[in-house]
Amino acid sequence: MPRLLAPSQGWLFGPGVDLTVFAGSALVSVLFVLAAPWLGAVGDTPLWAWVLFVVCVDVAHVWSTLFRTYLDADELRRRPGLYLGAPLAAYVAGVAAYLVSPGAFWTLFAYVALTHFVRQQYGWVALYGRKARASALERRLDAAAIYAATLGPVVWWHANLPRSFWWFVEGDFLAGLPREAGTVALAVHAAVLVAWAGFQAVRVARGEGVQAGKVLLVAATWVAWFGGIVVARDDFAFTVLNVLLHGVPYFALLFRYARGRRAEGGYGVGGTLLRAGLPGFVLFLVALALAEELLWDWLIWHERSTLFGPSSLELPADLLALVVPLLALPQATHYVLDAFVWKPGREPTLLSRLGWGPPGGPEGPPDSRLPVSTMAIPGGNE
Repeated sequence: MPRLLAPSQGWLFGPGVDLTVFAGSALVSVLFVLAAPWLGAVGDTPLWAWVLFVVCVDVAHVWSTLFRTYLDADELRRRPGLYLGAPLAAYVAGVAAYLVSPGAFWTLFAYVALTHFVRQQYGWVALYGRKARASALERRLDAAAIYAATLGPVVWWHANLPRSFWWFVEGDFLAGLPREAGTVALAVHAAVLVAWAGFQAVRVARGEGVQAGKVLLVAATWVAWFGGIVVARDDFAFTVLNVLLHGVPYFALLFRYARGRRAEGGYGVGGTLLRAGLPGFVLFLVALALAEELLWDWLIWHERSTLFGPSSLELPADLLALVVPLLALPQATHYVLDAFVWKPGREPTLLSRLGWGPPGGPEGPPDSRLPVSTMAIPGGNE
């Protein structure tokens, strides 16, 4: 009888956590979408859902990068150029784009965010393959499956603009792609995913087992992206399906890292905040997310006076070119830094902090020595 779990099965955090943060987050998002008529959430995202999903998950997960970077004095001393240069470069690019036009800024920001979201899913599946010491062929098939599951719906989206939802602001994605391109993209995406599923079936038939965590990750990614883009008919469905699978696993990654870093000692502010455990970790991030959104609403949007209070402040256009990129800076910095801070090939202690290598050792075991990401593992989309 074939083994359903091969000896090479490599859970990232452990079966319980992996199933919760990947399959569980996708399942919860689907349940919320199905329950939308009873929750009064059909159409635009209601205030309670915006607070729960956008503020407490999406925006908060952006701020969690602090535990990997700016809250660690030793880390700041180790790479001061990166931690000063990343936000500076992001801000200058944002101001330059906004001076061209507000539309140019939001389009650039949307495509950077989209790239970041896609690369995060690739990062997770690549890490699964490396921990299981998968063959080069299997790793390429895994990558193809993730890119098909994400980019197929995205191309279809571009070919079917406008939709009743958008990434950041209305019109941020570029229209004009012929509808036939969307149909072809979905056909290709289906063919790739069927081929990938066939390969998994062959592994089981040969008695090699299957990586349950990786399979559920790919399935959850497809559900979130196909369901959130192609099937979704409103902003609520897109938001819920888009946000949970992206933000929840990142919380797990950062909390795991922060605990490992605190165990070493000398963590500074990050260690102090972790004394309250997971509740303190989450509440700190939610407080920062609420503060950020308050500033957005007071200075720019003026949409949620019920939550943040009224604001009649209207900034002149030249000042907006400085303020909007500044408010977007936490997210932009998150995108940039995540391309650099998850490379254990350059920082061997990273694996031990995540619990994937021997404590304090220069190298992890053979299946853990390769980088956690050739990607940016994270992302944020408000």
